[in-house]
Amino acid sequence: MRVDIYTDGGASGNPGPGGYGVVMEAGGKRKELSAGFRLTTNNRMELLATIIAMKALKRINLEVHIYSDSKYVVDAINKGWLFNWEKKNFKDKKNVDLWQSFLQVYRIHKPKLHWVKGHNNHPQNERCDFLAVNAYKTGKLKIDSAFETSQKEI
Repeated sequence: MRVDIYTDGGASGNPGPGGYGVVMEAGGKRKELSAGFRLTTNNRMELLATIIAMKALKRINLEVHIYSDSKYVVDAINKGWLFNWEKKNFKDKKNVDLWQSFLQVYRIHKPKLHWVKGHNNHPQNERCDFLAVNAYKTGKLKIDSAFETSQKEI
């Protein structure tokens, strides 16, 4: 079975309040996920969206395709940057907590990542953007503790 996952994340202020949105489609079924955070960054939300989506998969050995408008996420995998960062123990890299979490679920599901142009009338990408923005504007905001702790250290 093939699962198509569409993700988006964003932050207002970067850093600022932010959120992610996910649309998952498989076998004629559709699932949406979103959450908002009181203080985070755009890149963290883009990355978290992909992690949450892969963690939501109930089975392994699926054909998984992730569509994201984040070059940060897509290029890190498709251009092999992430694996080099890992070899160097993520020296001088941001969002290490999320990249390590990403690698755990990435290695289970081995998705193919595809870049889509954001804000270009792609229906699922537009829906993810709506979910992400709505999550931080109207939802009960969670705490991105790893990010907020790192900000206190500065």
